[in-house]
Amino acid sequence: MASSVKPGASWKKTNYPSIKNAEYPVEVAGNESFNNLHLAMVILGVPSMIVTIFKLPLWAYPLLVVGLALPIFASYFVYGSKFAVPFNNRVQTPGKKVEDYLTIVDPAFQQYKGKNRIPMETFFEAYFDGKIDINQDCLELLENRHDWAVFQMTASQAKFFVTQWIPETLWHSKKQDEDQVRDHYDRGDDFYAAFLGPRMIYTSGIMSDVNKKESLEQMQDNKLKLVCEKIQLKKGERHLDIGCGWGTLTAYAAKNYGTDSTGITLGLNQTAFGNNRIKEYGVPESQARIKCMDYRDIPREKWDKITCLEMAEHVGIRKFNEFLLQVKDMLNDDGLFYLQIAGLRATWQYEDFIWGLFMAKYVFPGADASMPLYWVIKQLECAGFEVQNVDTIGVHYSATIHRWYLNWMSNQESITATYGKKWFRTWEIFLAWSTIISRQGSATCYQIVAHKNLNAFDRTGLQAKNRFNA
Repeated sequence: MASSVKPGASWKKTNYPSIKNAEYPVEVAGNESFNNLHLAMVILGVPSMIVTIFKLPLWAYPLLVVGLALPIFASYFVYGSKFAVPFNNRVQTPGKKVEDYLTIVDPAFQQYKGKNRIPMETFFEAYFDGKIDINQDCLELLENRHDWAVFQMTASQAKFFVTQWIPETLWHSKKQDEDQVRDHYDRGDDFYAAFLGPRMIYTSGIMSDVNKKESLEQMQDNKLKLVCEKIQLKKGERHLDIGCGWGTLTAYAAKNYGTDSTGITLGLNQTAFGNNRIKEYGVPESQARIKCMDYRDIPREKWDKITCLEMAEHVGIRKFNEFLLQVKDMLNDDGLFYLQIAGLRATWQYEDFIWGLFMAKYVFPGADASMPLYWVIKQLECAGFEVQNVDTIGVHYSATIHRWYLNWMSNQESITATYGKKWFRTWEIFLAWSTIISRQGSATCYQIVAHKNLNAFDRTGLQAKNRFNA
């Protein structure tokens, strides 16, 4: 790995061949300038002022506090994101004008020029609608985003947060989850193949060596093997994969480790594709199968190994403990549970939230259980699990998404012809921005191996084959 010092900056640019290296990793204002005490005072003070000014009865005060808490929180966030000062930023951007990066098509956005930067949400909404065009490759544009964009929450994002994100987080009915999953994953296998490639795996791959450039297929094969080795899959074991996607892990485990594997998904297209993939792998139907059902409807049978790769986010915060209790109930006492879950950093920046709301609106609606690691670990332990090991693979995800982005851009013509310019541009922003977000730690991904926290569990036997003694 080579590095060089950027002119006028005190950080060193990396040059790993395995990833898209950062150009201008600017620090944005966030929780270090966010004052929870001030927020609480506003939430409690505004209703008090209303009661006083309009001479309302005292019983109206608690009702106003409850009813106005979310709108006040969203408004406070809008204000804070606009005026907060970045903390400990050491990186200088090129300092170019907005028009060097963007071409304004709709005159309604002509005010964004020179050094008058555009709010990020305003930009991507206008870009999706063809009201703004970009003057360079989208990923390179976003690497320079601090030159032309500001990360302040807009009124429309605050409205989305209060009127859609919060209600969906609180609800998570079977019908809601089914509608969201099928609207997303049943769009068309060709849509997903355009960036996922032949493996059709919509989860992070793994780099075997950061100083070596591996293909997307190599990285996904690395991940499939790693998952199976982490949970020590053995021939004849019953393996359940919850949220199996297009079924590649289910088919791989059955073929290469001799397991009896079952994959669960709500996607109709994924079910058909996965069962066909199992046949392509030469695995008999008696040994592996993909079933289309809600995770809550899985029969309460016993399994030796249970895997769940980046599906638990869709379970939701409110139902997460219930999900883990279900997994524990289905797992044999000597079994292992592998959880791969996307997460967010606790030391957040405003860009993290603006990206998260973009993802919730356009890419993964209902996936609200992406939380900091401490929250996930607490949930597991409170549900009766003991965590065996944890790996953070955010930079692996960045490398994976970068390869997805390159695939997507190479299929621009066919995707635009089939699905239209807006769908192409939405995924263009999603993949380009997420390459950066996962590289800089705004969002990451955790690989967690856990087992039931029982006195009789053979912890010594598990250590005999762990990664330190491989």
